[in-house]
Amino acid sequence: MQIYLDYSATTPPRPEAITAMQTAIAQHWGNASSLHHWGNRAATPIEGARLQVASLINAPSVDSLVFTAGGTEADNLAIFGTTRQYAEPQHIIVSAVEHSAITAPARQLEADGWQVTWLAVDPQGAVDPNDLKAAIRENTALVSIIYGQSEIGTLQPIAELGAIAQASGVPFHTDAVQVAGRLPIDVQQLPVDLLSLSSHKIYGPQGAGALYIKPGTALLPILLGGGQENQLRSGTQAVPNIAGFGVAAEIAATEMPAETLRLIYLRDRFFAHMNEVPALVPTGDPRHRLPHHISFCLPHSDITGKALVRQMNLAGIGISAGSACHSGQLSPSPILKAIGYSDQVAKTGIRITLGRQTTEADVDWSAMVLKQVLERVLDRASDKTSEKASEKASEKASEKALEKEAAPTMLFSASNP
Repeated sequence: MQIYLDYSATTPPRPEAITAMQTAIAQHWGNASSLHHWGNRAATPIEGARLQVASLINAPSVDSLVFTAGGTEADNLAIFGTTRQYAEPQHIIVSAVEHSAITAPARQLEADGWQVTWLAVDPQGAVDPNDLKAAIRENTALVSIIYGQSEIGTLQPIAELGAIAQASGVPFHTDAVQVAGRLPIDVQQLPVDLLSLSSHKIYGPQGAGALYIKPGTALLPILLGGGQENQLRSGTQAVPNIAGFGVAAEIAATEMPAETLRLIYLRDRFFAHMNEVPALVPTGDPRHRLPHHISFCLPHSDITGKALVRQMNLAGIGISAGSACHSGQLSPSPILKAIGYSDQVAKTGIRITLGRQTTEADVDWSAMVLKQVLERVLDRASDKTSEKASEKASEKASEKALEKEAAPTMLFSASNP
């Protein structure tokens, strides 16, 4: 029995998306920039997908959507596309719980002389709007706050944060990769200027993403060349990937109302199963939370999240050690550190994320297996600790015995030179 519970890392492409990709590969292989028949045939599915993805977020026009190679490129385009407009370094604001696709560009800007304010978060991972209001300066060029945190599941008060930036005349960007397709997004109501999306988080193919750009928002390209995507993203478009993205977005919009409620039910059911496990402490906001997202840490144990992932994998269940982008490293999670945990505890985080193929039986079985794995791993760790303690006690006893044996000889030697 195998159960995949890592839907925040990636999702399996829908059969409908795969069909759209196969059709594009076989029939729409032309260069969409070409003016001839073959080029027009390739451009048709791209523009169809642009309409489908734009509809998912209620974008005011299809021209406000730029296709990219994924969410990371969309984030980079938002950050560098905004900051490249300035001849001299200015100031930007990001949160302490951003995805690395935001933190890495922000650190690069810091190295280039830009001032970066890293907004602190509360123990549940949320930004205080008053902190954002206080952080905005006259030379603030951009605010970027993640919508739904991929590692701990917390939803930020994006509407309030965006309104604060808007009132100060500062462009506002949000990485909505984890939110799109799971919760409704209406960019005509939400005060955002830039919003990032990713295909493979909503059952589309990997290798496609998009950046929503509010009409009137100034942005420079970070890739130069043929001037595709309204001069903002040069490079021949990956027609199959974009076509699959479009189909996935359209189906996600249709299924979302029912699917979101189902995921919330399954999420809360999993949390309820683990309530009786004192070793696990939930992370993130329990109420303002991604509907499919479950996360824990082990503050009273030396067991790492990676160790639990390996044990669950042996049982046929796929989960993640915190953020997927950090799962190959043993370094502490910067997200868990940002919400107040020590370096040691920040290595113990695990993430369980549900999807359209997850059933109630999957949740119940996986929770039972996780309990058994925890019990076994913690018992093993306890045995090792006891062994070490016993060894230390034995060493101390041996040292004392040697001291007692040596003491008379030393005294005798001292009194009888």
